[in-house]
Amino acid sequence: MKRRLHSLLGLLFGTLLLLIASSGAILSVQPAMERSLATVPARGAVNVADLAAIAVQHYPGTEQIERLPSGAVLVYFTHNGNPGAVLIDPLTGEFIADYKPSAFFSWIKELHRAFLWDSRGRATVGVSALAMLILCFSGVFLLTSRLGGWKKMFTPIKSAATDAIGPRLHAELARAAMLGLVLSAFTGVWLSALRFDILTEAPEQEATFPTTLLGSAPAPIDTLSALQQVDLRDLHQLIFPFPNDPLDVYALRTHQGSGYIDQASGQWLTYTDYGNGAMLQTFIMELHTGDAYWWLGLLFGIAALTVPVLVVTGTMTWWQRRQNSPKLKGNAAAHLADTIVLVGSEMQSTWGFAQALHQALTTHGCLVHIAPMNQLAPHYTKARRLLILTATYGDGDAPASAQQFLQKLEQLPLTFNLPWAVLGFGDRQFERFCHFADQVSLALQQRQWPQLLATHYINRQSGQAFEQWGAALGQAIQLPLSLHYTSIHPATMPLTLYERSGYGEAVNAPTCILGFTPMHSGKALPHFTAGDLVGIIAPGSETPRFYSVASSSQDGILEICVRRHKNGLCSNFLCQLKLGGVANIFIQKNPRFKPCKGKTPIILIGAGTGIGPLIGFIRANTTHRPMFLYWGGRRADSDFLYQQELQSYLADQRLSQLHLAFSRSQQPAYVQDELQLNAEQLQELMAANAQILVCGGRQMATDVATTLHKIFLPLALNIKALKQQGRYVEDSY
Repeated sequence: MKRRLHSLLGLLFGTLLLLIASSGAILSVQPAMERSLATVPARGAVNVADLAAIAVQHYPGTEQIERLPSGAVLVYFTHNGNPGAVLIDPLTGEFIADYKPSAFFSWIKELHRAFLWDSRGRATVGVSALAMLILCFSGVFLLTSRLGGWKKMFTPIKSAATDAIGPRLHAELARAAMLGLVLSAFTGVWLSALRFDILTEAPEQEATFPTTLLGSAPAPIDTLSALQQVDLRDLHQLIFPFPNDPLDVYALRTHQGSGYIDQASGQWLTYTDYGNGAMLQTFIMELHTGDAYWWLGLLFGIAALTVPVLVVTGTMTWWQRRQNSPKLKGNAAAHLADTIVLVGSEMQSTWGFAQALHQALTTHGCLVHIAPMNQLAPHYTKARRLLILTATYGDGDAPASAQQFLQKLEQLPLTFNLPWAVLGFGDRQFERFCHFADQVSLALQQRQWPQLLATHYINRQSGQAFEQWGAALGQAIQLPLSLHYTSIHPATMPLTLYERSGYGEAVNAPTCILGFTPMHSGKALPHFTAGDLVGIIAPGSETPRFYSVASSSQDGILEICVRRHKNGLCSNFLCQLKLGGVANIFIQKNPRFKPCKGKTPIILIGAGTGIGPLIGFIRANTTHRPMFLYWGGRRADSDFLYQQELQSYLADQRLSQLHLAFSRSQQPAYVQDELQLNAEQLQELMAANAQILVCGGRQMATDVATTLHKIFLPLALNIKALKQQGRYVEDSY
């Protein structure tokens, strides 16, 4: 069985592994090249204050200093309005070279990470790295078996004169490169698992921005004690304050933590260690890339060079053994099937995933019977496994096609026993994410049926997560499954960009308010209201990106707020779209995120583009229901979205109160700070049965919930209970 698994994985992923290994070998040279240009003083020779003083002396417009993992020191500066970046000698400040990322290495890196593809390419690379790891371990077991045990692992490999050269060369190279390949594959799998939320990423603890500053004249940078205490070898990044702004601070990131330093006193204003988990993740990343360990990177690169030969010799070995696997098609009858796939779905979307699984399994020779969960039979004559794919309806209930499943399961005879696996589908913004899938798993565990693999979850119909689950399932059932799911969505209609407003450039948070109208005059917009979601498919992508709608179809315009992300395919497409340009959209209803009916007060809380649906709720408040908006941005003069419109709503009483918090103002504050300042009023509103609607980033939503929980303690209210009552609703991302 190990040999079959090893052979099948090698054949399935051979080409991908060849590309990954070849590109990895090329990338392993880059850290060594960077190191060759760097001057690396001994620990204790240079501190950050001395380095900064030297940098400012040579480059008066210095804005930022970085120490690259290779040890090279990089200075970003502005001269006569033109930005520049140079590598310098940290001892003298002398120029070493202009810094410009290599286009060639950037292309190779993208090939290595994602095969020049989007996130699906990253998923494929992650699965391939997992395949490499399994190949390494299965190969070790096969090799020890051939050599006669672990003690003979490094003894000469014996072979008969009639043996082909391919298998022996394959074994010798694999043994020599095994350690390097295992470390490369393991770290690659770890990083991919973090990327796709299979492993929980340890949050990097960040220092909070200081709320009180001296505002005194800046002191010379080489006299700042906090910078003097940090050795150059611990430096990651030093960001200088805005020129002539006594209320700004130095932002310092070291390998151990980050914080803010007063430019007048030179003292730490705030500082936080990253935490052991985050530092471990950084170590694994640097181990994988070789950036901080250039010599190790070269060893990994040499090991990677063996992979193309291993692919060829492995294929030759497989060909000699003439391995084939049968391929059958069609939905088998229940009494003939060896694999039972049961589906729980409310809106039929889960069936697309089930069909993709059915196709993949039948491709590998399984006789597969697919049916709704409600059709669980009292026995399956030849079944070897039970696979359940189920969504969750509402607040943890069974979907329509699975409402009878748990009852039927209880009625099965005790002798009924099938190895099983459950895959749950849902949306993580709901508190009881995939709750029904967990119920099904618990019921099967209580019957003590053997579990093939831990229950997995798919968030928002992620095709990438489905592929990852397929890889895990393939390992469990010893089949090289490769699942591919193309998102199924309603038909799109083209809309034309009618108007746009730009914000946030000054604070490096470019944001656009975009308004779309039908492409053809006389064509009506699809029906939607504020808080619904619009799916937009960017050119070159099959996966829609969803944005909360800030208007209603009655307004005659579809309006959204978009924050431009550096590597965001859809956000870059939208923010670069010219007036008159076309976007293909469809509407997805979001009835859960709406103000409740009635006249009770509404508390709206958001930050950044989270104001989108909130402004829509305020616009529609023509009955002058009490509405209170708490919103946070960065700077009032840069990214105060809807400023004039909000003032008009205060004037016409559609908005009762407006509370603002700007994190980069003269008195920095966050939206939760405003909530705390108005704790007494919030308590009064909640006593009047108010509803809270929160929209924005996940971290903001978490901070808001924590703050409100403390505020509501005197009322014996908690956030969990409020959510269950529909009085606290989040739409976070």
